[in-house]
Amino acid sequence: MREIEDYQQYFDETFEKLSLSFSEFTEVEFEDCEFTDCNFSESTLKHCKFINCYFDRCNLSLIRIPQSRFFGVTFVESKLVGVDWTQAHWPSFNVDHELRFRNSILNDASFFGLTLNELELTECKLHDVDFREGDFKAAKMTFCDFTHSLFMRTDLRGADLTESTQYHLHVLENQVEGAKFSRFEALNLLESLGVELVD
Repeated sequence: MREIEDYQQYFDETFEKLSLSFSEFTEVEFEDCEFTDCNFSESTLKHCKFINCYFDRCNLSLIRIPQSRFFGVTFVESKLVGVDWTQAHWPSFNVDHELRFRNSILNDASFFGLTLNELELTECKLHDVDFREGDFKAAKMTFCDFTHSLFMRTDLRGADLTESTQYHLHVLENQVEGAKFSRFEALNLLESLGVELVD
């Protein structure tokens, strides 16, 4: 099992079954690394960098990520409950950070006010997630469950929400031009306008 040390750089490394909950790491850089069955729950990652990394079946719930950077990172079958993504560093010169989540749980997370164009969320559970004020143009948010998630002044232009459910979007309070919705769920958009649907 590889140990992770502060102020180190790791390139093209594979980390498996690391148990690092409640740990704290500072200025660690990972590039082209793969994490499998690792537990980072309730850890703190300060000023760390994850570039083109892949997380498979990992637990990152309640991690704190002050000024850490994520680019080209994919999470698959992972648990990321309670993560405040607004703590991370998202350089303004880059609007597409190539962030992908697949078959993962992101309940109680916050993306408030972030610009994450082309964000990918596929078959994820996103209960009570805050997307308010965010810019998610051309995002892929398919087959997801958005129960009690918040959308207000959210830019979803060109986003794909097909086969996703339980979202409540007021079309006058969000930008949805060119977005795709499944036909049945799209009826909820009309309800937000007070439209009465009659068979």
